[in-house]
Amino acid sequence: MQEIMNAGDIAFPHLGIYLNDVPKGFSVFGFQIAFYGVIIGVGVLCGVLLAAYMAGLEEMDPDVIWDFAIYAIIFSIIGARLYYVVFRWDVYRDHLLEVFNLRNGGLAIYGGVIAAFLTLFVYTRVKKQSFLRMVDVCVPGLILGQAIGRWGNFMNREVFGGYTDNFVAMRLPVEAVRSRDITESVASHIAAGANYIQVHPTFLYESLWNLLVLALMLVYRRHKKFQGEIWLLYLGGYGMGRFWIEGIRTDQLYLTGTTIPVSQLLAIICVAVAVIADIVVRVRLRRRSETPA
Repeated sequence: MQEIMNAGDIAFPHLGIYLNDVPKGFSVFGFQIAFYGVIIGVGVLCGVLLAAYMAGLEEMDPDVIWDFAIYAIIFSIIGARLYYVVFRWDVYRDHLLEVFNLRNGGLAIYGGVIAAFLTLFVYTRVKKQSFLRMVDVCVPGLILGQAIGRWGNFMNREVFGGYTDNFVAMRLPVEAVRSRDITESVASHIAAGANYIQVHPTFLYESLWNLLVLALMLVYRRHKKFQGEIWLLYLGGYGMGRFWIEGIRTDQLYLTGTTIPVSQLLAIICVAVAVIADIVVRVRLRRRSETPA
């Protein structure tokens, strides 16, 4: 592998992969379109399609999913942005107009997920639907969308971890990434004469982990014991992966006034809630089945 990389290059040296001049976007009639946005859009579409398919399997009207998706997309974008801005307030408090500039990035997936669940809760209340039944239908599509969407981070050269020399280590030119994402540890491993960093491709880890959780959901769906159990599988499964992946990322958002990564804290809370809730419901169901009519 060469020691000097072009600004648009991306390499996986131990896999023998070297991608030359990977663009971040393309132009249509003079208007620049980012691949990040395109990939997020594809992820959303695939997620809604899967959720609509799952609705059919559960004998629900798929049109309900498409109707809900309109609200979910809008409020999820708002939630993802608010989450990011709140925990990067030191950057935005003196540049308030930048809060509305999404072209420079700054969407936190946990904020979007929280907003989506809140939107679904309100939607099901208004439409007199079962929240637990509908959330079980939606979460497989949600995590599929997340798995696809992470490749938008790949195109943006963001969401990577600290230095590594493992078999999927990724090399990125220093000039292609945000300076604040290059930690002292990462910088200390830049070889003499080289112009790149070598890091964990955490976007890849999370994408693969999400696909694994999705597979578990699809396999377990027929065996679930109660409504809402697939949702708990999402909360626990995604939370477990996000906890360890967040721990090696270099672009963490911190709980205000602390050095605690807020998404890592939220992840472990989700795991705990999922495990406790699953145990409590199972115990209640068992007691109910053992109680004489």
